[in-house]
Formats: sequence, structure tokens, C-alpha cells
Amino acid sequence: MVTQEQRRRQLAREKFLRQQQRRTAARRKANVRNSVIASVLGVIVVGSVLSYATGVFKNDDSKSNASAEVTPSASPPSKAPDPCEKAAEGKVKSLSWKKEPAMTIDKSAKYELKLATTCGDIDVALKTSAAPHTVNSFNFLASEGYLDHTKCHRLTTNGIYVLQCGDPKGTGMGGPGYTLPDENLKDKTLKNKIYPAGTIAMANTGQAHTGGSQFFLVYQDSQLPPSYTPFGTISASGMKVLKKIAAAGEATGQGDGAPNATVVINKATVTKS
Repeated sequence: MVTQEQRRRQLAREKFLRQQQRRTAARRKANVRNSVIASVLGVIVVGSVLSYATGVFKNDDSKSNASAEVTPSASPPSKAPDPCEKAAEGKVKSLSWKKEPAMTIDKSAKYELKLATTCGDIDVALKTSAAPHTVNSFNFLASEGYLDHTKCHRLTTNGIYVLQCGDPKGTGMGGPGYTLPDENLKDKTLKNKIYPAGTIAMANTGQAHTGGSQFFLVYQDSQLPPSYTPFGTISASGMKVLKKIAAAGEATGQGDGAPNATVVINKATVTKS
């Protein structure tokens, strides 16, 4: 017999996947409109993961759908205090490229991504040899300052447990203008369709090879289809930062929305070990 908790998790996952499909449709319509308005606009990659991801989002089309999929609390919870500091001065850069950057990293070397956020530093050991295109892209984007001053725009605390970042627009609809191939989808850590806590993975549109700049950080084991490139492992200290952010909750009280914590990436850097 399926328990109430199992049913709740299944509904949350189904909701997540439907959101990805809606974002994909919305992106296609937007691309047609944008091509008429201004040909200089590049192809926008939707990071809807969950492409939470993506990754690894879009609100439900109706309140009735939301109520059918996730049972809300009797009353919205009180907003938790913001545990994060004021963001560093600076503005998000408006940058876009037509194609994936040329390969410049050493595929056999070790690299580390550091996200210096308003809530604390999140260090990530990157899986260079397993996901070279993804690691090379982050090395390029970090060198361009693309992720600096960007907000982590989505926190999911129901069914799946991730923080989504990497969109300069802060809406879940932004991207660098190019897409990346899926990589490392058979990573040995992905067992039984579980992305384990401590994983960093690419968000996408729900279609193959549509990753861009958006990514999600898993702070608790999350069941997802193995279609989001896992490209690194978060440090123990970084996990403490993530759990602090998650503990503050998200804005809707429904388990999927903007984090109450003001999570801004002050500076992103990639270094060779």
C-alpha cells in the first residue's frame, strides 16, 4: 500500500516535471517573439530543474492545480529571519555568447569552484574528467564574472531538496546564450534515481543537451530522473551553508519558491588544484 508520505513525494516530483515542460513551452514562445523584436537576442536557455532545475521554474497555471498536488498548511508559516549578510556592491553583467567556449581546461587536472555567497562560502570539488564541457564552461563563466552578484532564485523543500542558482535574470529563464551537452549521467553516485546530498548538477529545460548556466545544489537526498549533469561534490562546510539557507525556508510556504534567505553569489571562481 502506498503511504501518504510516498504519495506526497510522488505528487511533488510530478509537479516538478510538469513545471519543466511548461517552462520549455514558454521558452519556445519567447524565442519566437524575441526573434521578431530583436535579432540580436541570443537563444535563452531555460534552467528549469526541476530544471529546479533547471534546471535545475515556473509557477503553476492555476491555484487548483497547486492545491491538488501539494496539501498546503492550514496557515502560512511565519517567515524565518534572513540568516545572510548584505550583498557586496556591484551589478550583474549582461553577457551572452553564441556558442560554447573553446576547451581550455586540462581534462586530467583537478579544479575547484568557490561560490562566495552572502550566506557563506560554498566550495565544490569539480568532476573534470567526467564532465569536461560543464567544468570548462564554469571556468569560462567565472573568468568573465558572469555569476558575480547573481541571486539564487529558487529553493525547493518538498519532495526534492535543492537550491537553484546561476541565472543572471533571477527568474529561472536566463542563460549564457549557448547550451551544453549532457555529461556523466551514469555517475556511480546516482543510485535508484537519487541525487545524493552534496551533489551539484546542471539544470535544463527537460530536454537533452539544454544545460546553460543554471545549476542546483542538493542539500538532502532527492529523487530525480538521471538527466541532470552531476559535475561536482560540495564540501562539508558548504553543506552547512546550504542547510542554513534551507532552514530559513522559502517564500510561498508551499515548499517551492524564492528562498527567504537572500542568497547572492558575490563572487564565483574556478581554480586549478
